Amino acid sequence: MVTTLLVKELREQTGAGIMECKRALVDADGDLKKASDLLKQQGLAKAEKKLGRAANQGTIETYVHAGGRIAAMIEINCETDFVARTQDFKTLAREVAMQVAAMNPKYLNEASVPAEAWTELEAEHGDHKKAAEAVCLYSQAFIRDPKLSIDQLIRQTVAKLGENVQVTRFARFEVGADRPATDEAAE
Repeated sequence: MVTTLLVKELREQTGAGIMECKRALVDADGDLKKASDLLKQQGLAKAEKKLGRAANQGTIETYVHAGGRIAAMIEINCETDFVARTQDFKTLAREVAMQVAAMNPKYLNEASVPAEAWTELEAEHGDHKKAAEAVCLYSQAFIRDPKLSIDQLIRQTVAKLGENVQVTRFARFEVGADRPATDEAAE
């Protein structure tokens, strides 16, 4: 028996619509965990369809860590200004900026790694998958939940918001890093 209390609880957990929650609970014979998993699968399937859509709105998010010694800046886009102003989108932007500051990725995704760089990266990290996880933002394990990759985190947000979301670029700054050994060039 599916009660309104169960529907309400599932809705609070997942953010899905009332009718979607009710259908998932009916399909899962009232099992909250199974219904949640069903909604997650349905949401991810919907998210796949949305990934090809244009994302021209969004925000630039910054994160400063370690007393101002490390900082990251990302551009994250979505389809509408309305979604860009939602708390879920802002939270994702903050989490991804924090990820960039903490993990120092070199590339956005595997497609952005130059072909000639893969040989060296694979030799350095052991294999293609480990190399991608080390240097590609989308392939990295999320620092707050290592079971999720950043790509999976973004797809979950796409499923929840109903719009395509993409990180388009990022930069990381660290005091004293990537500077010449001497200041002779400045003289």
